[in-house]
Amino acid sequence: MIPCVQKRGSRTVGLVFYLYEPGRCEEHTDPHLVAAWDAFAPDPGRHPDATYADLARLLDQPVDALSPSRRPEQHVWHLSVRNSPEDPLLTDEQWANIARRMVAATGIAPTGDDTACRWAAVRHADDHIHIVATLVREDGRRPRLNNDAARAQAEARLLEAEYGLRQLNPGDGTAAKRPTSAERHKAARENRPQTPREELRETVRHAAAGTMNETEFFTRLTAAGLLVHQRVAPSGDLLGYKVALPDDRNEDGEPVFYAGSTLAPDLSLPKIRERWITSRPEPGGHATAGARWPGPAGARRRAANAMWQALLVIDHGTDEQIAARITGAGEVLDALATTSAAPTRNELRQAAFVFERATRSHTQAAHGHDRALRQAARDLVRNGPAGGGGEDGATTAMVIDMAFFLITAAAHWHARKNHAQQAAAARQSAQHLRTAYRAAAQHPMAVLRQRGQRLTQPRLQRQAGHIRAAIPELAEQILAEPGWPALAATLTDAEATGHDPALLLHEATARRELDTADSVSDVLAWRLRRVADLPADGQQKLVVTRAGSFSQRVSGPVADRPQGPGKAR
Repeated sequence: MIPCVQKRGSRTVGLVFYLYEPGRCEEHTDPHLVAAWDAFAPDPGRHPDATYADLARLLDQPVDALSPSRRPEQHVWHLSVRNSPEDPLLTDEQWANIARRMVAATGIAPTGDDTACRWAAVRHADDHIHIVATLVREDGRRPRLNNDAARAQAEARLLEAEYGLRQLNPGDGTAAKRPTSAERHKAARENRPQTPREELRETVRHAAAGTMNETEFFTRLTAAGLLVHQRVAPSGDLLGYKVALPDDRNEDGEPVFYAGSTLAPDLSLPKIRERWITSRPEPGGHATAGARWPGPAGARRRAANAMWQALLVIDHGTDEQIAARITGAGEVLDALATTSAAPTRNELRQAAFVFERATRSHTQAAHGHDRALRQAARDLVRNGPAGGGGEDGATTAMVIDMAFFLITAAAHWHARKNHAQQAAAARQSAQHLRTAYRAAAQHPMAVLRQRGQRLTQPRLQRQAGHIRAAIPELAEQILAEPGWPALAATLTDAEATGHDPALLLHEATARRELDTADSVSDVLAWRLRRVADLPADGQQKLVVTRAGSFSQRVSGPVADRPQGPGKAR
């Protein structure tokens, strides 16, 4: 159930006319009163002798009784209450009870108050009602409407439970502004998949990902095809900005601009500038990780390493440090969405779009602690789009796999802090990442599994022994999974390049989060290939040069080549 306090108005009869008319953007069917301050209030929908003016005049009587100097100019209060499409159909009597509960909760007409404001609830569709009230009480005083929207939301949560409706999460005031009904209707008329506000929010967020200064930020906005207007003080200082879609025009043919702060609280210029505050690199940073891999593949490896470090912080960091990592994770998702190949692009865009709600809470992020993730986002964008196959495609699966566990950890943290909307957004984002992973991992995992299936039985038994020793509680599950051959091939490659499988498995399982994985063997294979800096696609041709290192593109994968004395068996 979604209650929405609309903008206050000055003409009661105009709102009454809208509620009873056929409707401009959605059809109004059988409009009629379900409840009102007076059981005998005229209903223009059901009584042929009643008019819109009659109802409006009675609602306005307490206002008209005041002297002109005391009358509030914006005296019309309007609340819409809408159910979800999957909710059961409610009767007029049930909607009447909901209306009375809402006017009582918001302060329009507290229960038992005989001198409260006048109000009427009109139903013109199956799934919602509109409540109109005039903001002068029968005794001439003004109602106390402080936090009326928040009180309506709290009452809606109670009503959902009582009527068996879809349970929504309580808000905390940190969400981005929803598109208005006018914006939604306009988007529907113009066959837009999103409202301009939503499209601009997504575009600006992607443009801001990994930027380092104003010049880079505004260059990206322009390159994305947006109209950009900068607000400059007489001194020449930049105060703010607003953006518009070139094809979104008002009735006068002028572009409809939105300020960054109206798109989302963290997209105002001061908030974006906070991202650019310089700070020292974090201890234990991995700026050079994956340096041997050029282009998008290397950028994805470095992003996976940065997310792994952030994952460890979520276990042991302060709330402020964790909030910073979650904010940084949002930037990485935005960067991935803008540089992804076709098989994963849509799901990554959806994951980033949904997760932005999880990046904002009342926990203040500690400046500088998102630096590694912000650098990873910048690295992804600067290295450009990744191809869909080969090492690029495989490292895409690797980084999505790591992003899934980071976002899942963020969902757990938000849930512990009772951040209901943020936790729900993170869980929804994780589902999109799970779908994107399946698309990205299908081919590279098939290659690794084929290689593992060609290993000799003694070699497979050796790798199975490593698994039983390192993670005995999951060993039998792993050995029974279809992905076990891929993990066996990965362990063999790691041994051949001088790594100790026991140490690698210990590091790969240091942050568990394995119970949410579709395939534990797949997860471990990606983590081991990242930690050991092995080729992600399993097809790069390698040869050992010295313990712990290798050169690329020689004669064949190490796991498939005979090993001489002293080499891994």
